[in-house]
Amino acid sequence: MSPPDRIVTLTTDFGNQDGYVAALKGTILSTVSNVRFVDISNTIAPHDIMEAAFVLRRNAPFFPPGTIHLVVVDPAANKKRNAVAIKYKDQFYVGPDNGLFSLALSNDEPKMIVQLSNEAFWRDNASEIISRARDILAPAAAHLANGVALANLGHSAESLHPMLWALPISDQEGIQGWVVHVDRFGNCITNIPRDVFEEIRGNRTFKCYVGNSVLEGNQGDYYGSEAGDPIVLFNSDNMLEIVINRGSASALLDIPKSAPVNIVFGDEKSATIKSNGTEIEKPIST
Repeated sequence: MSPPDRIVTLTTDFGNQDGYVAALKGTILSTVSNVRFVDISNTIAPHDIMEAAFVLRRNAPFFPPGTIHLVVVDPAANKKRNAVAIKYKDQFYVGPDNGLFSLALSNDEPKMIVQLSNEAFWRDNASEIISRARDILAPAAAHLANGVALANLGHSAESLHPMLWALPISDQEGIQGWVVHVDRFGNCITNIPRDVFEEIRGNRTFKCYVGNSVLEGNQGDYYGSEAGDPIVLFNSDNMLEIVINRGSASALLDIPKSAPVNIVFGDEKSATIKSNGTEIEKPIST
C-alpha cells in the first residue's frame, strides 16, 4: 500500500498575482507527489507577522496530526534570518524564525526546533541569491512530507525568537484594548477575551468606544440583529468583536486595524432582593 497523502498548508503574503505560491508548490511536488495542499491564506498583508500568526493560530488546530504548515511572511527575508522547522502538538511548522511562531503558538514550548542548516535538503540548483522560501523552506516541507526525520534537516535549537501578544489593560471601570484583525467582511476582532470582560463587568451595562461610534448596551447576537446594526459580540474564539450585520464595521464605523477599543462599564451595583420567596440579583444605579 502506498503511504497516505500528507497535508501541506500554506500561509503567505505572496498574493495570487505573481506565481510565487505556484513556485513553492512546484518545488514541493518535485520532491514528493503524494501531498494535498491547503491554502490557509496567501493574502496576508505584506510583511505582517502578527496577521499571519493570528490567522495561523486560529486555523492550525483544525488540521490532523502530521500536517505540515509552511509559513512565509517575513519583513527581513534574507539569509541572515534563521529558517526553522518545529514540531508542536503532532504537527510541523516550517518558516522564518522572526517571532511569528512564538505568537502563533502563544509561546508554548515546541517538542523540537531545528534550524534548517543542512544544505543536503535544500533545493538542487538553487539560485546564487537564494530564495529562502523556494530553496530552503519549501524543500524542508517536502522532505518532511516524504518521511525525512525532522532532526536530519539541520541542527537543534533551544528556543524560538520571542514575541508576545499585547494584552488589554483593565481596571474595575473598564478595559482598553485594540483591533488585532479585520477580516474580509469588515468584522473587527479585538484582543479582549470573554473571561476578562465578564469578570470585570459583573451585572453592569457597558459602552464600547471605537472608531467614530459609541456602542451601548449588552453584547448582541449577529443572527438575531437587523441588517446594518452595529453589534458587539464574542466570536467562536471568545474574543470581543465589533460587527455589522451584512455590512463592514471597519468601513462604516471607521475602524482600521490597530484602532483602540475602550469598554466602559456602568455604575450599577447588584443587590439581592426577594421575589415570591426566591432571591434574585437586581442592578441598582448609583
